[in-house]
Amino acid sequence: MIQASGLRKQYGTTVALDGVDLHVREGEIYGVLGQSGAGKSTLLRCVNLLERPTAGTVTVAGQDLTALGDRDLNRARQRIGMIHQHFALLSSRTVAGNVAFPLEIMGVPRAERERRVGELLELVGLDGRGKDRPHQLSGGQKQRVGIARALAGNPSVLLSDEATSALDPATTQSILALLKRLNTELGLTILLITHEMNVVKSVCDSVAIMAAGRIEESGAIADLIRTPGSRLTREIFPLPEPAPAGSVTLTFTGDPRQPVVSEVVRKFDVDLSILGGSIEDLSGGSVGRLRVALDGAEAPAALAYLRESGLIVEEAP
Repeated sequence: MIQASGLRKQYGTTVALDGVDLHVREGEIYGVLGQSGAGKSTLLRCVNLLERPTAGTVTVAGQDLTALGDRDLNRARQRIGMIHQHFALLSSRTVAGNVAFPLEIMGVPRAERERRVGELLELVGLDGRGKDRPHQLSGGQKQRVGIARALAGNPSVLLSDEATSALDPATTQSILALLKRLNTELGLTILLITHEMNVVKSVCDSVAIMAAGRIEESGAIADLIRTPGSRLTREIFPLPEPAPAGSVTLTFTGDPRQPVVSEVVRKFDVDLSILGGSIEDLSGGSVGRLRVALDGAEAPAALAYLRESGLIVEEAP
């Protein structure tokens, strides 16, 4: 649904994006994770060409946006919704007026606008709040208005620029749940910019980790979790590094209640010491990471058994 190839964005001598490739599949929630200054917001603005890249191409729904003139680009942008970190609502308009604004620009007749606005406010849980002003709303409600406005033109792609970073944890979870529901019910492809790992863990199917204008790691979360040495895995499960000499790090997916450790101890003549670990609930299911020390003549056979059981086994030097 979204494909960026060789994206470079330069402001004078400052390079904000340095050869970025991004591939977002239709219908997924894709997170771009990085600290401030990593280039992730610049990447988002290049996807809908609010920032025109210095080099490279951006294709959305099969259409090369970088090849379009202004009129065709404006038309293409109607299929790309965007929600902002600080809501960007018009204080002079009501809630309904804010949601209707893009429809007015598109020339949608008044009766159709009113019907569509009513549908959208109900969809985001703000039915009956259309006459309120933005200052009467909580932060979470303001963001729901922003989401409704972004959906006004029936987009196939929704871009989210740190949409939850100004919200408290409970409100953040409610907004993420709303985005996940919209993704499921409407088939929306969502590209989500964040610096919060919890956002990625809660709703994302795939992720790209950015630093200094480059993507350091990307792919489906389920695949990255099963990739030895993955940076994503290390950040989700922050065990002390480097791993102690002779230790083994085990990564497992699926049912975390499986008695793999006790099975190994029963089957093999080994002593097993747990050095650290945790279990996390990701959008695709539970994942665990455990660091252990194995001693005994049958330790190699025990490690082979763990690999055969589907665990990722990483041995420290």
